[in-house]
Amino acid sequence: MKSWSALVGLLVSIGMLVTVPAAAQDARLEAAKKEGKVVWYTSLALPTAEKIAKLFEAAYPGVKVEVHRTGSQRILQRVMQEMQANLKLVDVIHTSDAGHFVLLKEKKLLMKYTPPGVEAFPAGFKDKDGYYFTLRATVNVIAYNTKLVPAAEAPKGWKDLLDAKWRGKMVTAHPGYSGVISTHVLALVQLYGWDYFKQLAQNKLMLVQSAVDPAGVVASGERQVAVDGGDYYYYQMKKKGNPIEVVYPKEGVPLVISPTAIASFAPHPNAAKLFTDFTFTRQLQQVMADSEGLYTGHPEVKYPVDKPKLSDLKLLTVDPEELEKRNEEIKTRFVEFFGA
Repeated sequence: MKSWSALVGLLVSIGMLVTVPAAAQDARLEAAKKEGKVVWYTSLALPTAEKIAKLFEAAYPGVKVEVHRTGSQRILQRVMQEMQANLKLVDVIHTSDAGHFVLLKEKKLLMKYTPPGVEAFPAGFKDKDGYYFTLRATVNVIAYNTKLVPAAEAPKGWKDLLDAKWRGKMVTAHPGYSGVISTHVLALVQLYGWDYFKQLAQNKLMLVQSAVDPAGVVASGERQVAVDGGDYYYYQMKKKGNPIEVVYPKEGVPLVISPTAIASFAPHPNAAKLFTDFTFTRQLQQVMADSEGLYTGHPEVKYPVDKPKLSDLKLLTVDPEELEKRNEEIKTRFVEFFGA
């Protein structure tokens, strides 16, 4: 893993590597400096979001990133409430619920803008009309505390979590807060039906909010097993020496794509475009893979040897339009089964 100073040095050079004409890039940079900042609503784990912000600010002095980090569902709620109040505050919107971008596009709240390089992304990682693109992806997995659960006894698949021996020993995040978990729930409903979650709830799970929260709960030993959560955060926690092991069930892992888009009403449009271009450079996408354990749509990104390639996993995919259509059902049924 590269040192922080090396990362900064690498990213400072990105301004010369974004593949737009130099004159246009210079003009955009000057316009962005006049705007002064870009306002970013993101569901990325806060340390990751702040790292990206600092790298951007190092590459483009004079343009600040104002990071607002919360769960995907709260980001959508905030954007819609601000629109109703005629408050035009956000520039760049990034959540882990692809259905949000279907809705925002329908409501004409997204700017049509295609950053350089995304034309090479897989079809499932980009909007065919050019309004939003997948900044990062993760897969939802099972994780357990290696000090409390021997490897031979750890759950190997989703249905192993239904065993009564895990009652009171597991944790789950909530689709009412997390877009990652909304996608996870729909993927497993498509695989097993709602009865799976009805049975899972009988094991009396601890409920947390964000998809990154179960990692801390399991690492501390407060619960032994996490039934969901993005693999990237478990990867980071394990790298820091925490007693965590990840399980990629052979019956499939939900693929969670996390799009980003510029608001159609962005108050700092040039800074928003500059920031969006930056986040889709190969160099920044490689940083996300190397230091954060994330997947991306960039075909030139190489992944750490201790992480499986997406091509080696059986992926459970969810259609963004279906996710948007069933969003309320997902939250309502989850509360029905888990009680909160």
